Amino acid sequence: MAAKPIMVLVRPQLGENIGKAARAMRNFGLAELRLVAPRDGWPNPSAGPAAAGADDVLEQAQVYATVAEAVADCANIYATTVRKRGVTKPVVTPEEAARAIHNELGRSAILFGPERSGLETEDVALARAILTVPIDPDFGSLNLAQAVILCAYEWSKNADLVQPTQEELLPPAPQADLDGLVGHLEEMLEPKGYFLPASRAAATRLTLRNVLTKPGWNHLEIRTLRGVLSSLQREDWAERNKGKEPLDSSDDPQ
Repeated sequence: MAAKPIMVLVRPQLGENIGKAARAMRNFGLAELRLVAPRDGWPNPSAGPAAAGADDVLEQAQVYATVAEAVADCANIYATTVRKRGVTKPVVTPEEAARAIHNELGRSAILFGPERSGLETEDVALARAILTVPIDPDFGSLNLAQAVILCAYEWSKNADLVQPTQEELLPPAPQADLDGLVGHLEEMLEPKGYFLPASRAAATRLTLRNVLTKPGWNHLEIRTLRGVLSSLQREDWAERNKGKEPLDSSDDPQ
């Protein structure tokens, strides 16, 4: 596999944005960050908190005085810009650039310009291709971290990164548990007149069952719902039987 692309931030202005760019890189398996003449110097105390744990990217970041020095060891350079700079170069999307980087020999670098103005013509002139995101022409502004994360994500799609483990889902509850829930609810609704008129009772019960069956509750969800119904039953019982013994907890269907 080709070496991972280097992210080069050219004259970045805010430490927070450098940190956010580092975080975006780290999310998608990239770690080599180069900074060209950062406005506020380096290291920048504002970068660490914004990196949200991507401290290794910041600690290993290298600083250069010029773009030419930053990409001197790179054979394939992409300049991110949405503006025409008076230079004729191939134009690629992040997806196309990522595919090329995976197949190219030599090191690859992606240039990102300063937040306010973007890359200068002289910066773009060093690149082999212009990398542009298809974007709404009436609002063509991406912040620095957004641009980095788009490029990093496209590269990661062919990098065999491990999908984060998803929480194990519980299987749907047994039919007997669902029947218990339906019966419990019907028992509470009956004295309230919910199933009147009698001529519509069968259809109403069927609709109620279909509604309760559709979500595919697991056994914990069924128990929670039964607990809610039991709590409501206790309140009704308390209102009707003030001064009497409370409902025995052993009657709780949970």
